[in-house]
Amino acid sequence: MVGMTLVIAVKWLMRDKEAVLMVSDTRARVGGLTPYEARKILPIIIIRDEEEVPLAIVGGAGEATFIKYAFRVCEDVLKSRAGEWNYRTPTALQFEKAVRAIEGILTDRYFYLESKGIESNYQLILASVDEYGKASIYTVDSRGLVTPVHDNPGFAMIGSGFITGGALLMRLLGYSPETSNEMDLGVLTAFIIDVVSLVDQNVGPFTGESYLMRYDVEERKVTLGPLKPEAIIEYRERVKQRRNLIRHLWRLCDLIGEENLEEILQEFEKELSQGELHAKLENS
Repeated sequence: MVGMTLVIAVKWLMRDKEAVLMVSDTRARVGGLTPYEARKILPIIIIRDEEEVPLAIVGGAGEATFIKYAFRVCEDVLKSRAGEWNYRTPTALQFEKAVRAIEGILTDRYFYLESKGIESNYQLILASVDEYGKASIYTVDSRGLVTPVHDNPGFAMIGSGFITGGALLMRLLGYSPETSNEMDLGVLTAFIIDVVSLVDQNVGPFTGESYLMRYDVEERKVTLGPLKPEAIIEYRERVKQRRNLIRHLWRLCDLIGEENLEEILQEFEKELSQGELHAKLENS
């Protein structure tokens, strides 16, 4: 079974540009003679003229040995091509070609290990955003084979949490790339990880390993950075509140019926949208 964890990457529409948010559950603690924390998300960055140039984000689920090797392959391939890209963030096409090169190395490794009777046990997510605001997301299976997912379904999810409810919650809560600008995907992904951790003992709670890659319109460059500690605290509190709200809504359905509750919510949404329109007219 691949992945005692849950890693999620989602395409997030910000203004007219696409971004990628990648989050994971608690960092894994790997045992042995010298225990250590295994990273599940690796930001790949080069330094050029004392400035950071983001290349990609990689997420991994599965056995730490395989993930560490795959992370190193991704980092080596992407950094080795930085000169061809004039030390800039790769375009979507350039990134795709680099991902195919990574696929070749990982599939060769798979066949070599298989010939030795060793079973590969890992999955990857490879993601990037270019200077045109185009997001790319690819998944890599245990054979090293790559699948693009940025257009459909617009998100990637790896680890045991995918099977035990992660994908179901993503659909149930209404995620789609086209309407993602109307949602706080930080809260959504944290909520999914937290809820799945309640039913899957292999998935830890959300503790804030989260990276956002986007094109910054003001700075006119691609940026990549982790979630700030204060945002982590806020998200965890909001996740708790939303879990309580779902329970309340379920109880109200039993008390007054689904149709009555839906009518009340639709009326509230109508008043809210009218109020927002009025506020915009006043500020214009």
